[in-house]
Parts: sequence; structure tokens; C-alpha cells
Amino acid sequence: MSLTVSAPAKVILFGEHAVVHGQPAIAAPVSTLRASATVLNDQGGGLRIRSVDLDQVLPINLDSDLVDSALALTARLVLQRLDATPPNALITLESTIPMASGLGSGAAVSAALARAVAAAVGYDLPQSELNTIVFEIEKTYHGTPSGIDNTVIVYEQPVYFVRGCDIEILPIARPLTLVVADTGAASLTRVAVGDVRHLVESEPQRIQPVLETIGDIARQARTAITSGDVAALGPLMMQNHQHLQTLTVSSPSLDHLVGAAYAAGALGAKLSGGGRGGNMIALVPPDQLHQAETIRRALLTAGATRAFITTVEPANH
Repeated sequence: MSLTVSAPAKVILFGEHAVVHGQPAIAAPVSTLRASATVLNDQGGGLRIRSVDLDQVLPINLDSDLVDSALALTARLVLQRLDATPPNALITLESTIPMASGLGSGAAVSAALARAVAAAVGYDLPQSELNTIVFEIEKTYHGTPSGIDNTVIVYEQPVYFVRGCDIEILPIARPLTLVVADTGAASLTRVAVGDVRHLVESEPQRIQPVLETIGDIARQARTAITSGDVAALGPLMMQNHQHLQTLTVSSPSLDHLVGAAYAAGALGAKLSGGGRGGNMIALVPPDQLHQAETIRRALLTAGATRAFITTVEPANH
């Protein structure tokens, strides 16, 4: 018997980095890119995790205190939470989400794996419990994550997120069509988050107002998204990107792609995620959806290693 579960990628629309310091942020799932985990029951051999991307098989041993990978830690946390012994099963992990690109690859893989481990012992993890587990794994990737990645990926709905507050699913009044483009450079979120934290601590009078302004932009974006005022989002994206430049988390390649997208007809564009590489997003005018392909081609011409079009749909779509 085999069973496959999955989890989506994500993009941060507004508020990255500031969200770590208590400001709001908005994120949305990218359901066309997914991490999947397939459970195959075995007759013996305990629990093993096969990562196709890493080309390795990990045996899971709960008797050892040594946990040297996020995959093993995910399985361990799920089994401990369920007070279950490792089942005789092989779980195969695959993902179409580029790694270290700001699309939430780590959280998506953890969410898919956690669902698979729970399923292998006959249990369906509630979303709130799954979210808690994936957040713990996120700490191994990012040091001091905000919690936004795991939340939008586990619930697979757009969220308005404030650290420490109840999860708010964000209603989308009109579809948002985005072009997502990859610089080709790895985005090391842990390093960027640490550098911003150092800036906050060393220059609070200069940096704290920047974080607060990014928070204000996210609040304005929330109003625009829930009211269907897509045109208002473009300038907000450009402003958000400028403030992320001040936080030193942009890069010449990201700035170049943002400019190229805007020149090709995007309403606005910005980096998305940890920055210093990884991905940027560009918003397509809702009344000119034919522009999406024009913007995508322009970004590839400008040096993006890959670019794709995705649409964030209203929840009841």
C-alpha cells in the first residue's frame, strides 16, 4: 500500500525581515510547486526516509540522541508527539521547489514528511499541531524564523501574519497574477536574518523606523488585497523593495530583475524571501494578463535563471 501527501511552495508578498521584529507580513502559497512524500509499507527494516534530491536514505532511530538532519528531526518530532514507534515504512521525498531560493522549500519538505510519518502510523495531524512541528524544524534552517513560512505552507492559504498573534487567513477579493523569477544565487535566509538583527541592535534609531514603515506597507497591502484594489499593490511593492535595500538584503541581481519587470509592464516588483539572491516577484496588471508572458520573457532576458507565472486565487475559487 502506498500513500502520497504534499505541501506547496510559498512567496512573501509583503513584510519579509520586518516580520521577525514584530511587524505584519503577507504570504501566499504557490500551489503549482510542491514537495511530496510517498509512504510505502515495508515488511521490516523500520522507518527509512529516501530523499530523491539529496540522493540518500536515512534510517530513523529513536533510541539515539543524535539527530543530524532536519529530515530525521521531523520524523522524530512527529513520532514523539504521537507517542508512536517507528513504523516499517519507506518514505520517499521529492520536490519541484528550488532549494535556497526563498520559496519555502525547507518548510514544504518538512510539512510533507511530517504528514507522511503521521499517516504511516495511522494518524492525521491537525494543522495546528503540524504547524508547531514544522516551525521547530524551521529553526534548524533559519535560526530565528518568524513562523510565516510554515504557517502559509501548512494551511495552504494566503495569510496575514504577526508573530505571536492568532493566524489570520487573508481573503483575496481579486486574483493576483505574479511572475516569480530566480536570480540563480542561493538565498541564505539565516545569514540575512542575522545581519538584519545586528543592524537593529547596532543602529536602532535608523533601522527601527524602516521596520515600522515596512509594517505600515503590509497593512496598506492587506486593505488593498481584501478590497480588490490590485493597482494599489504595485507602488507598495516598489516601496517595500526600497526599504529592503536599506536593510541590506537586496542584491544587484535582484535590483536588476525588479527594474526589468517594471520596465516590461509590471505594476510593481520586489524581492521575496530572505533576499541576497533567491527570488523576486512581479505583479501583473489584472486587466492585461497577456503581459504576464511578456514580463516572464523580459526577466529571463535580464538574467533570471528561471521564471514562472502563478496566480493567487480567492479561497472559494
